[in-house]
Amino acid sequence: MKKATGPAPLTLAQLSPMLPASPFQFILTDELETPSPWLGQERAMDTIRMGASVPHSDFHVFVLGRPGSSRHAIAHSILSQIAEGRPQPCDWVYVNNFEMPHKPVAIKLPAGSASRLRVLMETLVNDLANEMPALFEAEDYQSRRRKIEECFASEHENEMAEVFENARAKQVAILRTPMGFSFTGMQGDMVMTQEQFDALSDEAHEELTAAIEDTQKNLSEVLKAVPKREKEHRRQVEELNYQLASQGVDEAIKQVQDAFLEDQPVQRYLEAARQDLIGNAELFLMEEDEETAGPFPVATTKHYKRPQFQRYRVNVMVSNGQDGTGAPVIQEDLPILANLIGRIEYASELGTLITNFTMIKPGSLHRANGGFLVLDARQVLSEPLSWDALKRCLRTGEISIYSPGERLGLATTVSLEPDPIPLDVRVILIGERQHYYLLSALDPDFHQLFKLEADFNDHLPLKDKETISDYTAMIAGLSKQAGTRPLDALAVTRVLQESTRLCGDTERLTLNTSKLSDLLREADFWAEKENAQHIGSAHIDAAITDQERRASRLRELSHEAIAQGTVLISTQGHRSGQINALSVLQVGGYSFGRPSRLTARTRPGAGKLVDIERETELGGPIHSKGMLILQGYLAATYASKVPLSLWASLVFEQSYGGVDGDSASAAELIAVLSSLAEAPIDQSYAITGSINQFGDIQAIGGVNEKIEGFFDICNQRGLTGGQGVLIPAANVRNLSLRPRVIDAVEQGQFRIIPMTTIKDAIEVLTGLVAGTRNRKGLYPKGSLNRRVEDRLIAFAELRQSFAKEAGRDAT
Repeated sequence: MKKATGPAPLTLAQLSPMLPASPFQFILTDELETPSPWLGQERAMDTIRMGASVPHSDFHVFVLGRPGSSRHAIAHSILSQIAEGRPQPCDWVYVNNFEMPHKPVAIKLPAGSASRLRVLMETLVNDLANEMPALFEAEDYQSRRRKIEECFASEHENEMAEVFENARAKQVAILRTPMGFSFTGMQGDMVMTQEQFDALSDEAHEELTAAIEDTQKNLSEVLKAVPKREKEHRRQVEELNYQLASQGVDEAIKQVQDAFLEDQPVQRYLEAARQDLIGNAELFLMEEDEETAGPFPVATTKHYKRPQFQRYRVNVMVSNGQDGTGAPVIQEDLPILANLIGRIEYASELGTLITNFTMIKPGSLHRANGGFLVLDARQVLSEPLSWDALKRCLRTGEISIYSPGERLGLATTVSLEPDPIPLDVRVILIGERQHYYLLSALDPDFHQLFKLEADFNDHLPLKDKETISDYTAMIAGLSKQAGTRPLDALAVTRVLQESTRLCGDTERLTLNTSKLSDLLREADFWAEKENAQHIGSAHIDAAITDQERRASRLRELSHEAIAQGTVLISTQGHRSGQINALSVLQVGGYSFGRPSRLTARTRPGAGKLVDIERETELGGPIHSKGMLILQGYLAATYASKVPLSLWASLVFEQSYGGVDGDSASAAELIAVLSSLAEAPIDQSYAITGSINQFGDIQAIGGVNEKIEGFFDICNQRGLTGGQGVLIPAANVRNLSLRPRVIDAVEQGQFRIIPMTTIKDAIEVLTGLVAGTRNRKGLYPKGSLNRRVEDRLIAFAELRQSFAKEAGRDAT
C-alpha cells in the first residue's frame, strides 16, 4: 500500500487574520475624526438609556460584562448626558425636634434652599445673641422689672409692718432670731423679762398669751402668703421676659419666615423654633467664658457655634445649588453601610458617647436622590450589610439611617431615630456575568428590583471595510484619550491583528478597550525611546514582545526543563504508543503553550481503558468525559462483531498536577491506535484537538499558544523542516500567530496541518493510510485500521481460548 500523505499544510495567508487590502485613507490617526469610542455596545447602551428614562421605580439596571470593556465609563457617560436634561432634585435637611430630640425632623426644600436656611438660622442666632442681652439691659426693661420688684417688696413690707404695728399695740414684741421669729410681751417700749412675765397676774398673763397667739396667727398668714406672692412675682417677671423675648425673637425670625412663606414644613419648624427661643431666652444671657471667647468683637462672633445654640442649627444633608439644572450622577467606590445609607456620629464627653441631629451624615443614596447611583457589584456584595441595606431602601422607597450595631442588635448607646427620607433614585449596578447569574439564582429579590440587564459584548464581528474604519476611529480615540503619539497605518494594522488574537478569532475584534489602551501606551513608550514622532508597527511589536517577556519566566523555566532533558519531549524520530500532546497553562493574565508526552500501552483484557490521571484523581471531569468518548469510538469502530477484549492504559508522562479538558482526546486515541497497530508515530509533530464518537475532530481553545509552545521547543533544538502541529480545521479561523512562527512556515521549516477527522491525523502521524471499509465490511490490507481491527480480533480470540481453558480446568 502506498504511503499516506494526509491533508495539505496551511498556507501563509491562513496563519494570521487577512484584513481587507488598503482599507486606510490616512497617514496618521490624528487626522481621523474620533466619534464615540463605544463601538459595538449599542444593545447595552440602549438598555442603560431605557433604565435611566423609564419612570417605574423598580427598573434598576445591572450592567454585566468582562473587566476592561469600559462598562463604568460608558454607563457614566450615558447617565451624565441624560442627567443634564433633568431638573435638579430637591434639598434635604435635618432639624431639631424640640418636643422629641431623639427623633430629628427631615425637611424637603427646593434646590438651593438648604444652605440658605442654614445661613439664615445661623444669622438669627448670631443676631439674637447680640441683641437679646441689650434688650434685657435696656432702661425700659429695667424700670418695668424694678416696678414689679418694688411692688412685690412694698406689699410684703406693708403686710409685715401692719403685723408689727398690731403686735406693738397689743404689747407683743416680735423678735428675729437665727431660728426664725419669736414672740414675747412688752412693758412700755422694753421687752418684758422673765421675772416681769412671771410677776403678771393670772388675768394679765392670759391676755398677753392670747395677744401673742393672735400675733403669731397674723404673722403666719402673712408668711404663708409669701410663696403665692413670689409665684405671682415670678409670673409677672416671666411674662415681662416673654413679652420682651417675643419682641426680639419675632423681629429677628421674621426674615427667615418671609424667605420660606410657601414652605409649610419650614414654617412649622420655624414656629417650633420661635417658641423654643422665647422659652429659652436665658440661653442668650449666659456669659461666655474667656477660654471660649473669640478674638473678634462681639458683633462678629459666630455665636451659633456655641454648644447651647446647637439646637437651632440646620444639618444640610443634600444641597444641589441654584445654578443650572441636572440630576446628580454619583459613583460610590467604597459602598460600606455608612457610605451608602449615611451614619450617625458620636462624640465622647465625660466618658460617655453623645450625639445629636447635627451629627447625622449623608450617604451616597442621599446625594444621588433624584438622580443616578453607580455601584460596583463585587464591592457591594463584599461589604457586610450593604447589599441588604440597598435592597431595603429600593424596596421601601426611603432611606433609613442605622448602624451595623443596631442592625445586629449589639448597640447599647442611646441613639437617634431620624425621619426616613423618601428615595427616588435609579441604581446602575456594574459587575461581571458570574455576579449576575449568581444573584439571579440565589437572591429572589434581585429580579424584582433589577429588571434590566445591559450585557456588554466582548467582541465585534469583523464584517467589512466599514467595520475596520469604525474600529480604526476607536483606536484613534483611545490614543487621544491616553495621550499617546498618533499611529501610522501599519501600526493600526498591527493593532487590528493583535485585537483578533486577544479575541481568539480572526473574524472578530476585541472590545477590551483597557488592553488596547495599555498596548498603545506601551508602544508610545518604545516610540519615545526612539524619539519617533508617531507610533509605528515596530513599536507595537516591541510592546507585545515586552509584554510577553515580562510574564514569561515560568514559560522559560518550562522550556529550560525540556531543553535539559529533565522533562522528556521528542521532536524527532518515531515511536509506537507515544505522541506529543499540547496544553495551555495560564498564570495570572498570561497564557503559554507547552508540549506533554502522552503514552499508551495495550494488551488483551476485558475492554477496560485505564485513565491513569483519573485513577490517581488528577484528571478532571471533562478529561474523563473525553476518555469515555474515546472508549465508545473504539468499541463502535473496530471488531464490532466480537467483544472488545482490550486493556489499555493512558498517561501524561511527568505530569504532577491536575489535568482537565478534552483537547488531548485526539492525541490519546492516536496513541492507543498506534500501540494496537504497532505503527510508530512521527515525533516531529504535536497534536491538539478533541474527538466525538464518530471520529470527527472538534475545536479547542488556546490554539495559538499551543502552536507557539511546540514551535519554540523545536526552534530551540533546531528546525528540521519536518516538524509541525496538527490542529482542528475548525480552529483555522482562530489563528493569529506570532511573526516568528509565520516566518518559519514561510521558509518551509515548520508546518501547521488542519484535521477534519481522526483519519487525517492517522495518515500524517503514522504515514499509513487509515483505510475505509469495503463492501464486505473489511478495511484494506496494510491500512492502520485493518491492523488495529486484526489485533483486536486476535485479543478476542485469545481471550476466548483463555476462557475455554479456564472452563476445562474448572471441570
